[in-house]
Amino acid sequence: MKKITSILLLLFAPFLFAQLQTITYSITPTTFEDNQSITITINGNSVNESTWASGNNLYLWAWSFDSNDSNVLDCPTNGSWTNSNETNKFVYNLGTDTYTYTLTPNAFYNRFTGIGKIGFLVKAKNGTGDKKSQDITSEVGAFNFNLVTPLNTNTILNSGGGIFISANHTNGAANYVLKANGTTINTLDAAATSYSYTASNITTNTNFTLEVTQGTITLTKSFSVIVAPSVVPSALLPTGLEIGINYNSTDATKATLVLEAPGKDFIYVAGSFNNWLPTATHLMKKNTIGSKFWLELTGLTPGQVYSYQYWVVDQTPTTNSPNLVKTADPCSTLVLSPYDDQWIPASTYPNLPAYPVGQEREVTVLQTGKIPYNWQNTNFTKPNKDKLIIYEVLVRDFDSDSNYQDLIDKIEYFKNLGINAIELMPNMEFEGNESWGYNTSFHMALDKFYGTENKFKEFVDLCHQNNIAVILDIAFNHAFGRNPLIRMWMNDTNTGGVQDGWGPPNADNPYFNTEALHSYSVGEDFNHTSTFTREYVNRTLKHWITEFKIDGFRWDLTKGFTQNCTSTNDACTDGYQADRVEVLKLYADYSWSLDPNHYVIFEHLGSDFEEQQWANHRLSEGKGIMMWGEMFTQYKELAMGYSNTTGNINRMGHVSRGFTGKRLIGYPESHDKDRLMYEAITFGNNSGTSPVFNNETNTINRMSALGAISMLIPGPKMIWHFQELGMDDSIYTCENGSVNSETDATPGNCKLDTKPQPQWIENWLTTTPRSAIYSNYVKFTKLKKGEAAFSGEYAISPDGSDNLKQRIYIYDNALPATQLKNVVILANLYTSNQNIVADFPYTGTWYNLMDNTTTNVTATNMQITLGPGEFRIFGNQLSTVLSNESFEAISKVELYPNPSTNAFQISVDAKKLEIYSLTGQLIQTENNCVANKEINISNLAKGIYIVKITNSDAISISKKLIKE
Repeated sequence: MKKITSILLLLFAPFLFAQLQTITYSITPTTFEDNQSITITINGNSVNESTWASGNNLYLWAWSFDSNDSNVLDCPTNGSWTNSNETNKFVYNLGTDTYTYTLTPNAFYNRFTGIGKIGFLVKAKNGTGDKKSQDITSEVGAFNFNLVTPLNTNTILNSGGGIFISANHTNGAANYVLKANGTTINTLDAAATSYSYTASNITTNTNFTLEVTQGTITLTKSFSVIVAPSVVPSALLPTGLEIGINYNSTDATKATLVLEAPGKDFIYVAGSFNNWLPTATHLMKKNTIGSKFWLELTGLTPGQVYSYQYWVVDQTPTTNSPNLVKTADPCSTLVLSPYDDQWIPASTYPNLPAYPVGQEREVTVLQTGKIPYNWQNTNFTKPNKDKLIIYEVLVRDFDSDSNYQDLIDKIEYFKNLGINAIELMPNMEFEGNESWGYNTSFHMALDKFYGTENKFKEFVDLCHQNNIAVILDIAFNHAFGRNPLIRMWMNDTNTGGVQDGWGPPNADNPYFNTEALHSYSVGEDFNHTSTFTREYVNRTLKHWITEFKIDGFRWDLTKGFTQNCTSTNDACTDGYQADRVEVLKLYADYSWSLDPNHYVIFEHLGSDFEEQQWANHRLSEGKGIMMWGEMFTQYKELAMGYSNTTGNINRMGHVSRGFTGKRLIGYPESHDKDRLMYEAITFGNNSGTSPVFNNETNTINRMSALGAISMLIPGPKMIWHFQELGMDDSIYTCENGSVNSETDATPGNCKLDTKPQPQWIENWLTTTPRSAIYSNYVKFTKLKKGEAAFSGEYAISPDGSDNLKQRIYIYDNALPATQLKNVVILANLYTSNQNIVADFPYTGTWYNLMDNTTTNVTATNMQITLGPGEFRIFGNQLSTVLSNESFEAISKVELYPNPSTNAFQISVDAKKLEIYSLTGQLIQTENNCVANKEINISNLAKGIYIVKITNSDAISISKKLIKE
C-alpha cells in the first residue's frame, strides 16, 4: 500500500501539506527588471533546520507568470518534486546563517518576454511531508499594477447588479482602459495615479480586463462577473444518460453533459464552443429528480476538438467553501493541463490539443464523430485465474521513452517469457508527469505522458492477440486535489481568499471525508458509503471495461474503504470491518455484471478472515476475488541465505490463508518493496566456506531457485518487471545513481525516482548469466500454463523444517500415472553444498524437468546434493510442453552466415555447441551459447564441417557448415 505517492507539482498545492513554515526572506534589489540579476536570501533562523535542512540543503522551486498573472510556467531547472535539481540548490553562508540564490529572471525561467511576476517556494530536496515554505511571489519591473477590488477573480451577481473596480500602480502616472467582453467601457487619461469605477446594470456573464499603460508598457488584470439566473430551468434527465459526456449515437452534432452536483444552485458550461463566455443557452438544466444537472450541446462539428469547464455555483456556501468553482468534468476521458502538458514530448503524444489561452486549471476535451478504434481481436478469452502469471509494469520505468509504444515494441519479450497477464500501475490522469500514478486526479482519463488513447488501445489489442490479459491498477481509496469532486466542495482557506483554488474536502463534500477514516491515508479519502461515490466508481469501471476492453482491476489500498476507523488507529484499520467487506463485494458484483470473467484483485494485506470473505465470494460460480499476497520478507531472507524463521514461505499459497479456491496472487517482489537481488548482494550471508554474495554471478544464480519455489506453487502469481532478469538496482536508486533508503531524509528517499534501464542498455537478455534466469522463467511459465498438475494441490515442507532447504510437492492424483502428475521441487538456499532429503512419493525413474535427465529413485528418502543456490524440479514423467516446444524450437535452428569465413552465429540458445570434421573428429566445443552469439572459426581450415547443437533439454540437432 502507498504511504507516499509521487507528485511532480508544477505550481503549488497547499492542500498536500499539513504545516507550511513561514520563513523570513528578502529579494535584492527590491525592484528589478526581468533582465537584472537578483539575490534571494533566506534567514536561517526562520528555517527549522533540524527537521528538514539537514546538511544545510535548501532548494528553490520556482515558477513565473505573464503580465496578466496567468500563463504560469514552471522553471525548467526545478527537477522533480521528490528530487530537486542540484542547479536550484541554495548556497549556505555559515557566518551569517543565511541561504542565498542569485538569478536573472529571464534566463533562469527561460522566458525572455512578458514576465509579470515570479513565484517560488523553499523546500527540501525530496519535498515530502511538511518540508516546504509558504508560496512567495514578487512583481517584476519598476512599473507594477495591483487590482484592489474585486478581491476575487470571479464575482456572482444578480441580473442588473454592479461591481466596484479599483486599482493602483507604481512608477508615476499611467493610462487606464476597462473592457467588458472586449469592448471598451471606461478610460482614464495618462495623468492617473490610481483607478476606480463602478460597472453597473450587468445582465450577462462578463469578462472584464483592466489595462494600464505607462510609456510602451501595458499591464493587464482580468476578472469576471457571473450572473445568477432568475430561474434555473428544470427538466427530466433523458433515459439512459450517465454522468460525464454522453455522445449521441445517431447525430454527431450533439452531445449531452451530465454532472452530479448535490447542493449546487446553478451551473454554466463554458467552452471553446461559446468562446468561454456562456449565456443562458449554456445554463445547465436541473433534473426534476435528484441532484443531477444536464445540458445537450448542439451544432457541434463532427471530429472537431472542443474543450470545456463547468462553472459551478453555490450562492450560500459552507464556511470556507468558494461560491464558484471552475472545474473540468469529473468524468473527463481526456483533460488538458496548464501545468503538465508542456513537458509531454510530441513523439509520445502527437498533435496534443493546445491548452486554451486565458483559462485556468484543467479543461475537458470533447470530440464527437471520432473514428472508432478498429479492434483486431474481438473475442478474447481470458486465461484461467488458477493459471494467471501476472507481470507488473510501471510504464514510466519499463523503457527509456516511458510510453505505450515501448510496451508494444517489446510484445515478443512478453510473449516469449510466457506471462499471460500484464498489470499496469495506474495510468489514469495523475498530477505531474513523473509519477507512480497513485496521485490520481481523473480516474476515467488516460494520463497523456504515456501516450494517446488509440496507442493504449493498440497495446491492449496486441496483448489480446497474443493471449495476454491487461489489468489496470486503480486507486479508488483516494484522489488528489485537482480532482473536481474535491474542488467543487473544498475547504478553500489555503488560497488566501482567492476563489477557485485548491483545498481539502469541506464538511459538505458528498464524495470525500474531511479526514481519512483509516490509518493508511494518502491524498483525500473517498467516502464509499456515499451513493454518489459508488456511482462515480461504477461509472469509471464501466468506462474502462467497455471502452478499452480491460480484463481486470487491481484495487489499491482496499483497507481504506471503511468508514469506521481513524487516521491513527492501525488496530481498527487492520481489523475486520463489515462495511468495507460489503461495499467491495458490491463493486466486484458490478464488474462481473459487465464482464462475467472480469478479474477483481484487492491489495488488502489484511487479516485472513476478512480476505476469506472476498476470496470465497461467489466462488461456486467460478468467480472469487483474488488477493495480493506479499511474501517479500520471507523470500528476502532466503535470497540472503539466512536460516531464519521469517523465511517460511508457507503463505505463498492459498491453503494456509483459509481460501477455498486458488485466489491468492502470491509474489516475492513488487513495486513497493526492494529488489531481492539488491538485498542479496548488499546484505547476503557470506559465512559459508565459499562466500556466495561476493560477486554478482553467484547471486544471480539464486534468483532462478527463488522463481521455482514461488511461481510454480498452484494459483495465480505475479512477477515485478525485470525480476526475471535479476534486476539488482535498488528501488531507492536515485536519478543521480546513488542509493538511499525508506528512512533517508537527506537528500530524501528516492523510491519514486525514475529508474535506469540497464536491462536494455546492457542487453541482459543475451548476456549470461542473466539470460539464464530469463530462460528458466520461460520454463516455469510453460510448466504452470501447460501442465495440468500445476493446477492441482501442493504442500510446502522444508527438509527438517529448515527454510533454506526448501521442498515443495505439487500433485494431482486424478491424473493418470502416464502423465505428469507428481512434482518435487528442491532448492538449496544455503551458501554451501547441502544434502536435501527429497521425500519422493514413490520410487522409480524421475525426470529433471529442466533438462530431461533422469534420476533412479531407489528410496523415497534418498538425498539429493545441491550446490548453493541450486534447485531441481523432478517429475514422475517428462513435461510434454517443455519437450515438444524444445524440439520444435531446435528443429528451426539456423547457422548464419553459411558459408562463413571467420565466424558464424546460431539462431537459438544452446547448452553446448560442437564442431566435427566429416570424419567424426571433435574439433571445437562451445558451452552456454546464447542466440546470435558469434562463434569464432578463424582457426579452421576451409572445408565442410558438422555442427551439433544441444539445448538445455538435452535435445540435439546437427547442421552442415561450410568454411570458406
